[in-house]
This record gives sequence, C-alpha cells and structure tokens, in this order.
Amino acid sequence: MKLENALKQFNPKSQTFTNVPPATASDSLSGPDLAASMGMAEAEAEFGMGAFLGKNGISQEDGLRTIERLAVYAMKNAGKHVGKAAGRRMAHCMVILAKMAYAEYCQSAGSTNTCKECAGAGFQMVEREVVRYAGYVGADGEVKIPEVTKTQTVRELCRPCNGKGTISQRCRCNGTGRVRDLEKSNLLGVPVDKTCDRCAGRGYKRTPGTTAYKAIAALLPDLHERTWNRNWRPLYELLVTKCEQEENHADAVFHRITSR
Repeated sequence: MKLENALKQFNPKSQTFTNVPPATASDSLSGPDLAASMGMAEAEAEFGMGAFLGKNGISQEDGLRTIERLAVYAMKNAGKHVGKAAGRRMAHCMVILAKMAYAEYCQSAGSTNTCKECAGAGFQMVEREVVRYAGYVGADGEVKIPEVTKTQTVRELCRPCNGKGTISQRCRCNGTGRVRDLEKSNLLGVPVDKTCDRCAGRGYKRTPGTTAYKAIAALLPDLHERTWNRNWRPLYELLVTKCEQEENHADAVFHRITSR
C-alpha cells in the first residue's frame, strides 16, 4: 500500500446502515491495522513520516519537528563560506532556510498563495474620475449642461486574482505536468503529450530562490546575490531534496510493512 492511501485513516467515514462491511476482501487493512502499520513505519522512518503528515495537514507538531530536523541538518551540512557569512546569526539563518525549504516541499498543484496585489482582500483601492452628473444634451445634439466629474477613491476588482484573494500555484498544464506536443501531434496525426517545460512535470510553480534570498538578506544585509547563488542556494535546494528523499524512504518502508 502506498503511503498516500493511508490518509483515509484520518478522514471521516460514511455511516453504514447495515451490518455488512463495505469491503470483504481478506487482504484489506482495517483501521487498527492501518494505524499499527503507520506506527511501525514511523519507528523506522521518523523524519519522512513526520514530513509527510505535516505536509498533508494531519499533524502540526510533526511539521514543526520536521523544521527542527531540517535546521539541524542544515547546520551540519552548511559550508564554511556559509558559516563565515552568517557569523553569530548562523542558527537563525538556518531556521529561516529550514522553514522556507519545508514550505517549498509542501507546495502542490492545489496550493494557493495570498494575492500580493490586494493582500487577500479581492479588490484594490484606486483613484478614478467618477461622473457625478451626466449632463444634458439637447434635441439638436448640443451639450446644454456639461457633465460633472470628480476624482474619488473607489474599489475595483483585483485582476490578478479575479476577486478571489488567492492565486493558485497550479501551472499552465492544469496540475497534470503534461502538455500537448503540437509538432509531434501534427506530424503523426494523433495527440501526443510531453512533459511541461515550465514546471518540469511537477504540476505547480516553484517558489523563486530570490524569495529565500530576501529573507536571509534581511538578517545579513551584506550578503550579495552572487554569494547566495554560489554558497547558500545549493544548501537551500539540499534541504528541499532532503524532505523528498525522506518521504520516499518512508513510503518504501510503509509499502514493505503493509505487503507482509
């Protein structure tokens, strides 16, 4: 069984009006068996299980513990140039990197971010010329009384989020990671898909590395972007990869336990 299938353990079950169970297969796992399997998997892959449960919103404490483990891992794997640039603020910088790396790991095609243009309000306050009086035009087409306008602050629908207040992280491939290959489709005469070039098959847009750089630069104003890209950015990418590797390890352990 895949680890993602274990999430049904935390979802409410539909009410059964008969004494006949919905599944009668002998190899199906019951609720206690599934909980026990997850406990055994967590004993062998604590990091990966905590990251997975925190990522899916099952346990906030697991998410906090994952950030702590990432911060410790970052301290151990940070290069000497990173430590030299951070100085006494090394621990604080590693915590910030761990938080941002974990947030990047938790991103998915269904993730949404607050719209920066309207700060989540769904509308913007702008100044526009408002017609206070439409004026009067005679039967001969001549303007008898001109219209009266006044500059006022009005609310307008936020165009980037279309009034929702949030912007989806979903890529142009609609979260599938696949797009139509027009050249091969026209050549072969049948629909041919390819991996999306923008998201590299992930299905969502990754957070730019400059966002993490700005967070670190707030503590280290003397940190240049060139130094960030050479010494700090690989460490940030390593933390994101660490979460993915630990989740894959936990998935393999859980699959082995449930396959016995």
